[in-house]
Amino acid sequence: MADNTANSGFMNNPVVKWIEYRLPVFSTLDHMVGSQYPTPKNLSYWWNFGSLAGLCLVIQILTGIVLVMHYTPHTTLAFDSVEHIMRDVNYGWLLRYMHANGASMFFIVVYIHIFRGLYYGSYKSPREILWFLGLIIFLLMMATAFMGYVLPWGQMSFWGATVITNLFSAFPIVGEPIVTWLWGGFAVDNPTLNRFFSLHYLLPFVIVGIVILHVLALHQHGSNNPMGIDTKGPQDRIPFHPYYTIKDAFGVGVFLIFFALVLFYFPNVLGHPDNYVPANPLVTPAHIVPEWYFLPFYAILRSVPDKLGGVLLMFGAILILFLLPWLDTSKVRSAKFRPIYKQLFWVFVLVCALLTWAGGKPAEGYYLIVARFCTAYYFLHLLVLMPLVGWFEKPLKLPSSISEPVLASDKA
Repeated sequence: MADNTANSGFMNNPVVKWIEYRLPVFSTLDHMVGSQYPTPKNLSYWWNFGSLAGLCLVIQILTGIVLVMHYTPHTTLAFDSVEHIMRDVNYGWLLRYMHANGASMFFIVVYIHIFRGLYYGSYKSPREILWFLGLIIFLLMMATAFMGYVLPWGQMSFWGATVITNLFSAFPIVGEPIVTWLWGGFAVDNPTLNRFFSLHYLLPFVIVGIVILHVLALHQHGSNNPMGIDTKGPQDRIPFHPYYTIKDAFGVGVFLIFFALVLFYFPNVLGHPDNYVPANPLVTPAHIVPEWYFLPFYAILRSVPDKLGGVLLMFGAILILFLLPWLDTSKVRSAKFRPIYKQLFWVFVLVCALLTWAGGKPAEGYYLIVARFCTAYYFLHLLVLMPLVGWFEKPLKLPSSISEPVLASDKA
């Protein structure tokens, strides 16, 4: 009641009323993330990662805009311009480390967000399009990050671009023309850098557009919740503001502390030392690896001896996630009520972690054996185990409403 009164007082402000009459921005915000937006009353801190992903996107765009003012997208000047940013621009080192490590933070947050969705069944009806839009954002993030990794024009930038773009040559007939188009010629050179720079600057704003659609899809049916059941009435809902804005603010504080620790004490822990050496087409690094957030898919790529097969499996590992609403045949959303699926979920998380580890190691010996085993399980889990468990698993009894467990504990 006090919050509604305060909100009413704000809306009665003459300036606010003048703007609202001509552009209903305040009422729209209140409807989308304010006291007029009802949310399930049992959302946990795992639901903070959506807002944290939005914060990461804002950090990347703002730092990127400033960095572009000092960066020169030319093969003979790019590396030196990055050194200029680090050494001569006021707080340039901070901006560059924020941007580089901000990409890693963005992926950490998004990976947790995706695994949370897998655990609580957030991809199930009626939220399929919400899930699809999230995966499209993930794909755009990967494209943006890959192109950004090329821009410093260090050794790993050059050879990473050469190896990854060459993968498209595995496709018959269309492969070679695609590689030539990506390179802007017949080798990774200045046209390639210019294309990647242009797209790296553009794609974050495309991501912003998809994020808006993602939020609109979220508001259509509301947030999922740890119980995985629909809200039954006002007793199951609370306003987003102030209850979840306070919770999100706490999550932002914890995230910024973690980000600051990495930024000021371990700024290069997630990077590669070879990228501090200028690109040299005549010297191949001993071990070419992408950034850590690509390593699971890089491990899948290298686990197959055939180049085309590896490329298809690598892309398939992401595209298969679009089929989850139909591959998961269970009528119960949350893994809290699915004892078998819950155990398999944690096995799947472990397999993804092992793929990340194997992707950063040489493709030989037991590293390759681990990568092949984990690749096989990755597809087995999604294509076979999820449908079978959904058919044969006996889930636990669902509560009749979100409020029922709370009331039961109060009675106890």
